[in-house]
Amino acid sequence: MSDIQRQTRLLRESFLGSGVASRGVRPEVASSWRRSKLAGVDPSSDSMSYQPVGVGANHLLLQAATPVVDWLTGQLAEGMAVVLANAESRVLGRRAGGTSISRRLDELNCNPGFSFAEEHVGTNALGCVKESPAPVTVLGSEHYREVFSDMTGMAVALRHPIHRWMVGALSVTCRVEDTNELMMPILLSAAREIQSRMYAAVSMRERELLEEFLKVSKRTSAAVVALNQDFIITNTAASTILNPADHTVLWQWAADAVPRDGDYSGEVRLSDGELVRARVRAVGGAGGGSAGVLVELRQAGAEERTRAVPGASFRDGVPLPGRSAAWKRALEELEAAERSEADVLVTGEAGVGKFRAAVQICRGNPSVVDAALASVEANWFERLHTALSGKAPVVLRHVDRIPAALTAPVAALLEAPKPARIIGTCTDVSGTRLADFFDARVELPPLRNRLEDIADIAPALLRGTRGRPAPRLQTPALQALMAQQWPGNVRELGSVLKSARVRAMGSDIALTHLPGEYRAAPTTRTLLGLKKTERDAILDALAEAASNKHLAAERLGIARSTLYRKMRALGIDPKRRG
Repeated sequence: MSDIQRQTRLLRESFLGSGVASRGVRPEVASSWRRSKLAGVDPSSDSMSYQPVGVGANHLLLQAATPVVDWLTGQLAEGMAVVLANAESRVLGRRAGGTSISRRLDELNCNPGFSFAEEHVGTNALGCVKESPAPVTVLGSEHYREVFSDMTGMAVALRHPIHRWMVGALSVTCRVEDTNELMMPILLSAAREIQSRMYAAVSMRERELLEEFLKVSKRTSAAVVALNQDFIITNTAASTILNPADHTVLWQWAADAVPRDGDYSGEVRLSDGELVRARVRAVGGAGGGSAGVLVELRQAGAEERTRAVPGASFRDGVPLPGRSAAWKRALEELEAAERSEADVLVTGEAGVGKFRAAVQICRGNPSVVDAALASVEANWFERLHTALSGKAPVVLRHVDRIPAALTAPVAALLEAPKPARIIGTCTDVSGTRLADFFDARVELPPLRNRLEDIADIAPALLRGTRGRPAPRLQTPALQALMAQQWPGNVRELGSVLKSARVRAMGSDIALTHLPGEYRAAPTTRTLLGLKKTERDAILDALAEAASNKHLAAERLGIARSTLYRKMRALGIDPKRRG
């Protein structure tokens, strides 16, 4: 072992003991050590995460990289190997120059399906390149895990030529003593060739949209955006107006507004509430069809602007974000409940925000009594009785968890005249007889039925604290979140964003910062989720309007012609009744 490696080993051992990296450690390595420690990686372990990988989403990468990897292997000396991984740092394939390095890689589980992500194995080239815009080199004892300390790894990110999302990584690896200064130049040359091959392989439609964007951007100072349902390109002027959530906003608006041929001018409200003027036109795809749309944006005059959050709260409470028809209906019902002065029961699945809504209905600081504690607090019933005897409104949480022995006494309290207004929350209405003792009931929809609201909810959950700016969600991360089903609703979303915020360490949240099980690559699944939400909203509106299309359209806030068009597109029978 060289003197440099001995020194690095000592610095690493010092970090593992103290959690503080010495100035002698390269900054990028020190940052990776900290992320690895934060992720709970065991530096002495040799366990690996495995998951089978198929061609599927990796088709473009494999098609472009396979011949280049074969060429690269021939350029390297014996004792070196080439590794190709996907965007999650999971190995897709490897080529080894010699049996010795091949055996060593087998010992390290460097085989298809095994993950080298930082959160699984700590500092290594394939894992670090996701966190770095530049190529990465990790030498010997710079690896977080001891098992990799005899190896050198160099890696470069491979990005989609249109989307610019990271689609994979290319790495060259060898034993420390075989490290050669020519490894990185050869690796970079191979990566450029793979990028070129991917560009040649992307659809003519996407290239046509990119070329149209470049043409228009050169002749105007306006904010220019080119997009389809999969990707978005902006010039500098547009990037100052838009944030990642606006991809979905603009695409949905443009898809409804733009005619098949020609253009359309109108106004669109962005995810932060700002109203902008927009001119949109379709860009025809090669061979027919549409490649996407080109949008020119101009900010409205000061007198026309508003920064109100879409779906802002009723009255002056904490914002309840959301723009979906389902959430707007819920807000209308909550506002009516607030004005009524009646006792209200807020229902819905766990994690949808029932307690937050109940507090807002009270217009102030209510007394809070949690029925989940009724079976363990000896004086719980007396505490409820005292709260109801005061003048402050009372929020009774988890009404459905009141023990059977207390159901009758609590019912008597609810039924008797009392100075305090009471707002209850309940998940399982069928599991309690007390629901009938409330004058009104408001049900909050689950998050899976309003996935488009995530574009509004996420910024609210990520709001900056202690003077720090809030991180933003990059488009791939937002689309991945909108592809989930969220059985834990907003509470689960908040937990995922908190974890991602820690991993992002102050930067904007990328797809790779999300927990692994939430990183589903943006596919048509996202669009299907949105279509399902839209279809459910239309069916609900038709049911509430007794199949009166005019009333249903008013309920949804759209023109009747738009309602008919959406019904046909979503497979809803226009003659449907009831």
